Parts: sequence; C-alpha cells; structure tokens
Amino acid sequence: MNLLKKLVEMTGVSGREERVRQFIIDEMTPLVDNVYTDTLGNVIGLKKAKGPMPKDGRKKIMLAAHMDEIGFVVSYIDDKGFLRMQPAGGFDPRTLMAQQVTVHGRKDLRGVIGSKPIHILTPEEAKKPLEIKDYFVDLGLPKEKVDELVKIGDPITMYRKFEKLGDCFTSKTFDDRVGVYCMLEAVRNIKSCPADLYVVATTQEEVGLRGAFAASSGIEPDVGIALDVTLANDVPGADGPSEISKLGAGTSLSIMNGASIANPKLFNRMEEIAMEKKIPYQKDVLPRGGTDAGALQKVKGGAAVITLSIPCRYVHSTVETVHKDDVQATTDLLAAYIENPGDLNYVL
Repeated sequence: MNLLKKLVEMTGVSGREERVRQFIIDEMTPLVDNVYTDTLGNVIGLKKAKGPMPKDGRKKIMLAAHMDEIGFVVSYIDDKGFLRMQPAGGFDPRTLMAQQVTVHGRKDLRGVIGSKPIHILTPEEAKKPLEIKDYFVDLGLPKEKVDELVKIGDPITMYRKFEKLGDCFTSKTFDDRVGVYCMLEAVRNIKSCPADLYVVATTQEEVGLRGAFAASSGIEPDVGIALDVTLANDVPGADGPSEISKLGAGTSLSIMNGASIANPKLFNRMEEIAMEKKIPYQKDVLPRGGTDAGALQKVKGGAAVITLSIPCRYVHSTVETVHKDDVQATTDLLAAYIENPGDLNYVL
C-alpha cells in the first residue's frame, strides 16, 4: 500500500493539482502506450487495443478517478496575520475545529484552524453552529512575515498522515486518491483489453466534475467507469436505509447517485463478473453527491456509465476511513471487467 500512502499524503486542491499530477504521470507512463495532459490538467493515458480493427471501429472505454481534494484558498489576510479561507469543495464546518493545515505559499507553512474561544462567546453565539466564516488560520508568524510568504489565492490543504486502523486505513483525501490507486493498480494487473482504454486522473471534480467534462468531451467514450468513494454510514445512529454501504462488504456498484444513473446492461455485466470471479460486492444508491460518471454520461451521443465505489466512513474529513478488502475488491473487479467487458453493446 505504499502507492496509496503516497497518493493520499500528497496535496492538490481543485484547480491546483500540479504536485499530484506529476506523480500520477510518472506512475501511469509505464502502464500505457501514451500519456498526455489537457488544459484543465487532466492526466490521460491511452492503452491501445491489440488485434485487427473491427468493421464498426474500435470501442473506447474511459476510466475516471479524480485527483483533486477538497481544500481552501486564502481569501483575506487581516492586520494581525491571520488568514481567512474560501472553500474549494464541500466542507462540514463541524470537522474543522482545531485541525492542522498546510498553506502553500512561497513555501509550505504549517498552520492551525482557530476560532473564537468558547469562554468568550455570548449565550446567543454559543447556541449557533460554527460556519466556515467563523474560522481562521493561525500560522504563528507576525504580520510582516505572513505578507512575505502568503498571498491571496494560495491553496490550503488539510494536514493528516496515512495510518493503519485495524483492518482499515485512515487519512485525508481517500476521496478520491483511493480511486486513482484502484485505477492504476487495475491497469497494472491487466494483460490486454479488447477496446482502446483511456485511463484518466481528472481535476476539479469537487467543484463540479469539470475535469471529467473536458476530458470525456475530447475522448467521446462508449463506456465510462468512474472510480470514487461512497458513503459508508455503518456507524452508530445511521442504521438501515441511511447506511448506503458497509466497510468490509466489498466494492460497491452504484445504481444511482446525485449526478448519474448506471446503464443497466453495464451494471449487470459488472455484477455478473463479480459473481463469476467471487469478488465481494454490494450495491448502493447515493441520495446526494455525484461522481465523474455524471460528466461521462453527458458526452456527445451519451456513454454507458457506472461508478465503482469504495465504501468510506467520515467522507470529507481528515479521518476518511476505508477497508483494505474493499480496496482490493474494487481493483480486482475493474481489472476483470477491462479484460472481458463483453460485446460492449450497451445501447438501451
């Protein structure tokens, strides 16, 4: 899991993915025939199909896993050197109390997220939940030094290391570096693919699936498979219908989410392979939130799409948690599908 550790500990807020992008380029290059990037910074690898060209042309399968992470940009520096933040992606403000961050200024600076101490809150203030505007970043530096090292627009990322937690892993940024990991490992493990395979690490997913829209518009895939996390609400207080998925129960085939509905023929093919290969899987319906499949589904002519999801607890926090067996199951099912997708006729 050394590759996974490196991926989640790297930084890349939506629109500023340059560090993780270069790392993925280096990892992807030996796995495919060609690697290139586009204007939005997507990393696109092409692994060409072998054998004679079919009469109706070569089909195209596109894999998409987003490399960006939720974070912030510096929006204001006050007269004492404290920073205010503008979110890049969705945050639950409750998770931000007393967290550590990295401010990517002229150099990387460690900071802490602070707020007005509870001791001096008015009774009315104490009753209100904290909002992002109530937080600030403290760099422990005087105003003059902050002005020298930080400017408006600099990215801010959450700080947390990858750790083992029983049978699980916990860190920031499993959403969606674990999807990137499964995608790369699946391509590493395949011997061939009957279609041209586009392996895409997308940008700006957390702010509207923007990278996937751009990449898929250029590729125009016949089949689109997004790799992402789904909610694992198998925790106290969220039983029954609100569980969505469970850790340790296998990869999750997403029937629908807030951005896409799976092509039923493609869904059935994935389920068929999982059963044949005895790969543990579950099914999920995600009421809110979407994946890059939503962008792939809207390309010219429409692509048959599905999301293979890795169940994840505490999504969009610094302690996102995934189960090692679910990561493996997702990798195994993706590789098995790539090698034997069937006739690739998913027209309904």
